[in-house]
Amino acid sequence: MPLTILVVEDDVGTRLSITDYLELSGYSAIPAVNGREALSLIERHQPHLLITDAIMPEMDGYELVRNVRQQPSFRLLPVIFLTARNQTRDRIRGYQAGIDIHMPKPFELEELGAVVRNFLDRYTMMSHASTITPPAPVPELPDVTLDLTDREQEVLELLSQGLSNNQIGDRLYLSSRTIEKYVSNLLRKTETNNRSELVRFAIEHHLLQD
Repeated sequence: MPLTILVVEDDVGTRLSITDYLELSGYSAIPAVNGREALSLIERHQPHLLITDAIMPEMDGYELVRNVRQQPSFRLLPVIFLTARNQTRDRIRGYQAGIDIHMPKPFELEELGAVVRNFLDRYTMMSHASTITPPAPVPELPDVTLDLTDREQEVLELLSQGLSNNQIGDRLYLSSRTIEKYVSNLLRKTETNNRSELVRFAIEHHLLQD
């Protein structure tokens, strides 16, 4: 069964070109015209990857990703963000919402395909490994001791709930820039590269409080 990709783009030409390219590449591409429609499709189709435009009517890509990250089953869903706004503050806003990678418009379909394959090849390898491993008790990874401050621990707990930097800042009465610094410290201390890897590391090494 082909892997499923949800493509959210309000421009019909761009949407068709992406979905056609993905279908020809062997994936199942589900189109949506805005974030609101995408939310109604994501539970039904359980996509393996989300490609979304940033600026759309009714619900834009930022709000869509924030909503997706609030759902436990999609906290680690790979998200590719398509945007014509490529200034630093726009990229930061996207990462705060929970995206994995920015792709500035205009883009080449071949490059988008390479990014998609990079994400989904990992998924395929992980799935294949799980099918060939003989049934056996899976040893838990040992707990690790990290020198986390109380505030870093609070930020990590809220990150694991899928909250954006802005939402965490609201909870802790701190600015999003301050939260960004705490997230950077957590990435450095855990030697992870992004929010998804950080949350996975925290779960696997029992860094989250019950």
